[in-house]
Amino acid sequence: MKGMPGGMAQLMKQANQMQMRMKKVQEEMAKREFEGTSGGGAVKVKVNGEHLIVGLTIDPEVIKSGDAEMLQDLILTATNDAIKTAKDTNNKEMEKVTGGMPVPGMF
Repeated sequence: MKGMPGGMAQLMKQANQMQMRMKKVQEEMAKREFEGTSGGGAVKVKVNGEHLIVGLTIDPEVIKSGDAEMLQDLILTATNDAIKTAKDTNNKEMEKVTGGMPVPGMF
């Protein structure tokens, strides 16, 4: 960072450090799992920090009911719940790194 005025060099250093911390948070979040439920726990969906489904549990009683439309709704609701939890957690973790400053292109 030669040739930059002192303040600008320090700012660039801080930006690089923040970027490294953000990358670390993203890597950690990708490994975490988040659960969403619906129907009072009749359907449970787990997603990872990259919003990919990694687990699905359905209470056998729901299957026995034979109501496919209800089951579909329960799965959708539980999946959306898990994804929302993952996104909310990711946003909170990123806010810790950025001090609440919006970072273009990150969200």
